[in-house]
Amino acid sequence: MNTLDKQYQDILLDILKNGVEKEDRTGTGTLSVFGKQFRHKMSDGFPLLTTKKMAWKTMVTELLWFLRGDTNIKYLVDNGCNIWNGDAYKAYCEKLEAHYNDGGDLASREEFIEMIKADEEFAEAWGELGPIYGKQWRDWIRKTTRDEKIANPGVYTKKIDQIANLIEELKTNPDSRRLMVSAWNVGELNIMTLPPCHYGFQMYTRELSEKERYDIWFRNNYETGMEYNFQANNLPDFEDSYYEPTPKRAISLMWNQRSVDTFLGLPFNIASYGLLLEIIAKEVNMIPDELIGNLGDVHLYSNHLDQAREQCTRVPFELSELVINDEFWNPDDLFLDQIEHIQSDDFYIKKYQSHARIKAPLSN
Repeated sequence: MNTLDKQYQDILLDILKNGVEKEDRTGTGTLSVFGKQFRHKMSDGFPLLTTKKMAWKTMVTELLWFLRGDTNIKYLVDNGCNIWNGDAYKAYCEKLEAHYNDGGDLASREEFIEMIKADEEFAEAWGELGPIYGKQWRDWIRKTTRDEKIANPGVYTKKIDQIANLIEELKTNPDSRRLMVSAWNVGELNIMTLPPCHYGFQMYTRELSEKERYDIWFRNNYETGMEYNFQANNLPDFEDSYYEPTPKRAISLMWNQRSVDTFLGLPFNIASYGLLLEIIAKEVNMIPDELIGNLGDVHLYSNHLDQAREQCTRVPFELSELVINDEFWNPDDLFLDQIEHIQSDDFYIKKYQSHARIKAPLSN
């Protein structure tokens, strides 16, 4: 049953009915409510909205960009993902206007993007967005302690790979209450093109019951005929090495978001964190359980209101299934060590049925 779209439509309706008018940094104006929560059972299907067609490849490309630790838009535009173009171009214009009183010889937005694609040096100079998500996830920097300086003279900072640390902790201490990743680096907010909207996430695991493990094993083996060897009161001995690959734990992800562009951004956030949950679950051999979003300032831009009303009239379809093609991944290597050659095409949606796209402008 698809409750995903229904929850999303309820949020849209609540904003349309109860939202208060607020100004915002883009000058567009919003209707806003404060404090909503979204919950989805991953066993109900992959959380990709069906009440409008979603740009799946764009979303996957952005998540891979985060996981690569990249903060330059060149990877995005080279792979057809243009959602950060406006932020990069705005920063380019502001820097040039600050340097030249008359603004200098500014390229148009289209020219800017073409130069990002064609000119490596230009992309390196002007495609950077500052220490945003990927930098904080994979390369958080802290100052070294006195003892560390003594052990390694001249080394004043230390890199923290939060995603790698999270995966290691999930494998070695899965009941930890510190399974967290943060993008809200207070000391670097002022040098980010845009402070993180979704600023952190936490993971939680639990042991599966023997019945749950049997159901998983059954689904994976139902075509072999072996499922007939067992009944609910005669479950397989999971201590036997034959059954060892059957996951022992379920894993959930909860993300926190301070600012929510509900029409354009939230559908992406839901699917992106759903995919992140699936990837990490695969890496640590656990079953994706629940996806939860804690949402702060939940708003609709004033030029998205009619689009939101239209989406609320649509009847949802059944949710789709995620398929991960890991044929060319090395199972002995950490996912993160292979991220440079993993492509968006390695993740595809099976049986996706949706209503048509609803166009809306992106406010930067």
